[in-house]
Amino acid sequence: MWYDGLAGKSWASLWSGYVVCGADCPGIRKIDVPCPACNAGPYDLSSETININGHELVVHPTFMGAEGRYEDYVYLEMLQHEWERPAVEFKGLMHFPDVDRPSARAALLLLFWSYFETRIERLHRSAMRRLPRRVLDDTLRRYNGIGPRLYELYKIFYGTNYFDDLRANGFVGIADLLKDIHQRRNAFSHGTPQAINDATVNALVANLKAEHEAWIVVYNNRVRS
Repeated sequence: MWYDGLAGKSWASLWSGYVVCGADCPGIRKIDVPCPACNAGPYDLSSETININGHELVVHPTFMGAEGRYEDYVYLEMLQHEWERPAVEFKGLMHFPDVDRPSARAALLLLFWSYFETRIERLHRSAMRRLPRRVLDDTLRRYNGIGPRLYELYKIFYGTNYFDDLRANGFVGIADLLKDIHQRRNAFSHGTPQAINDATVNALVANLKAEHEAWIVVYNNRVRS
């Protein structure tokens, strides 16, 4: 699994190494390569010496983290906690066949989907930042469900849907996984909790890093266009 190489770090370290490009570009990039959104060159990492009241201080460059909000870290650490805690089966459903029982870690998938929704809103707001704020706010209110934001609103803004956008950028497996998760999450919410099974939760966790990186690629493409 991808998290085996974290050496004790939290899953929030998925944001490590990424920064926001700058005031005129909300692209997400690494500091040592050109920005994929605006093509600005690598940052100058040289330190600067300044004099304050006769004392010389060495100031090293600092950068804005690429997370959208503090909650990004909280979501990832909550997902990690949910994955690492002992999985206790639902006692009231123990007599059900395996195919009729939801995963004991179904909450992990539901939590992930809430996090995913925040990143889709961030994508829309960043890519459509040239619109008047009141117009963008009103549009997002009109399309306030995740389904319309992935399909109808996405098509209005970009001429496609989010899943096909992933596929066009080479992330076919991630697109298929997310579409399946979306359907299972909806089934869970409408009377079929067993739709979220262990196989789906395991597939999500196995691909969490890849999904994170795929979202960044699509985000940068839309910010640029």
